[in-house]
Amino acid sequence: MKKKRYTNFAEIDRDLKILKLQTEIDKEEVKLSIDQVKSNISPASLFSSLFGSVVQRALILKASSKIFGLRKLVSSK
Repeated sequence: MKKKRYTNFAEIDRDLKILKLQTEIDKEEVKLSIDQVKSNISPASLFSSLFGSVVQRALILKASSKIFGLRKLVSSK
């Protein structure tokens, strides 16, 4: 990292303000990320994802069986 030389206190104060604002921005981004993770792992979200996945797989299986002519095997006793 390149060292910066300051010629007066105004430059130092300016850079300190910038760093403080950047720190606040970073904290807010972390808060938003945490909120997003919480909403993604909520029970309702997990259930809807699971349900959507099951429905999608059922539709794919049904479509592929029609396309490829696959039929369910029935065993006779």
